[in-house]
Amino acid sequence: MELETVIGLEVHTQLKTNSKIFCGCSTEFGRPSNSNTCPVCLGLPGVLPVLNRRVVEFALKLALATDCTITRRSIFARKNYFYPDLPKGYQISQFDLPIAEHGALAIELEDYTRRIGITRIHMEEDAGKLIHDEHEPQSYVDLNRTGVPLLEIVSEPDLRSPAEAAAYLRKLHAVVRYLDISDGNMQEGSFRCDANISLRPKGQKEFGTRTELKNMNSFRNVQKALEYEERRQRDLLLDGREVVQVTLLWDADKGVSQAMRSKEEAHDYRYFPDPDLVPVVIDEEWIKTVAAGLPELPLARKTRFMEQLGLPEYDAQVLTSSRELADYFEQALAAYPAGKKLSNWIMTELMRVLKGDEGIDITACPVSPQNLARLLTMVDEGMISGKIAKTVFEEMMSSGADPDTVVKEQGLVQVSDEGELLEMVREIIAANPEQAEQFRAGKSKVLGFFVGQLMRQTKGKANPQMANELFSRELQGE
Repeated sequence: MELETVIGLEVHTQLKTNSKIFCGCSTEFGRPSNSNTCPVCLGLPGVLPVLNRRVVEFALKLALATDCTITRRSIFARKNYFYPDLPKGYQISQFDLPIAEHGALAIELEDYTRRIGITRIHMEEDAGKLIHDEHEPQSYVDLNRTGVPLLEIVSEPDLRSPAEAAAYLRKLHAVVRYLDISDGNMQEGSFRCDANISLRPKGQKEFGTRTELKNMNSFRNVQKALEYEERRQRDLLLDGREVVQVTLLWDADKGVSQAMRSKEEAHDYRYFPDPDLVPVVIDEEWIKTVAAGLPELPLARKTRFMEQLGLPEYDAQVLTSSRELADYFEQALAAYPAGKKLSNWIMTELMRVLKGDEGIDITACPVSPQNLARLLTMVDEGMISGKIAKTVFEEMMSSGADPDTVVKEQGLVQVSDEGELLEMVREIIAANPEQAEQFRAGKSKVLGFFVGQLMRQTKGKANPQMANELFSRELQGE
């Protein structure tokens, strides 16, 4: 029996507002426990929530960026459940009238592109956080996160593999970062995912029994967890056994999923409209204002890089994978307009260092876009060779110095004086008569040997193009 995988994702992204969704408390991460709280987010009797307008604007940005239909009159609802970090005993969310519905997001994989449907986007408040004591059987509650604004983005069950799920998450993460509505910090929980997965016989319309993997906060963990659950469900079904609908937690250390509780349904939460909040009414003028302020999104930027700069699709895809990296590239491009050469350096030398052991973020890169552009200009002008440029770049990454300073202080200026090089070229030819005869006999590859000798003698400072020309001329007796 051939089985088909069906995956749907629910993503929560924390919004970059200064204050919470229904009160004026700070959303700053890392403050002392329970210091970012007030009677409203603590759920004390008699308080009234007031909606943060900025949250609605951020929701509208994402709705427009994902081609959603915006609900002109949406309402907040109470999602009722008990948990120690939920002081009110309910979470303010949206249910039957969310702010946006029926959108899509295009994902690109190696050999195909697909549009993944978005069922809905809705606004809600976050719950608090439980901190479990490692040594004693007790837990502590930190309510700083209570009331922090979230957008929940629910996909259609259109994803057909864990790889597609990871690609969708990366693209959605890039979009919220481009829009500047979320910092997307997965380590701090600003972008986290619940995944529903089921298997069904190929060609069957009805969905199989699904399981849900909760609160995963890295692309890698989402893909690995879904791959594990896909294998587990396939083994059960091929063995004639049933999949039990359950909520699972992913143990990244052990590489296994563990049952958490039976899966809830919407009716378990007893949703009803929140009587303390008026409907959110969106008029056409507000939508136009938000739309006018949208930035260029990843797909449009990628297309522009390909069409205007002639970059290959892979290069354009990598460079637009984050807004910060694309901005860095364009700032460097303003000073060094050779797009492909610049792209090559960023994708090889720069990305290699950024992804090294220390994992530097592009926003903290010691080499400014302008200094990278200057370095490449120095190569083009013959001041330094491409090989020396890599040495200079390493020093720039280490010290933050500009390339001119590094080249001057370390005496790395390229030797381009023909008279000086010619004397060394003749000495090297005289010292290697056997290789000289091989070149004259037609073995052109021997030229590399001679150039290498010169580079060694000049410690890599000889102009490689001039070196090739001089050796060719002298060896051929021209």
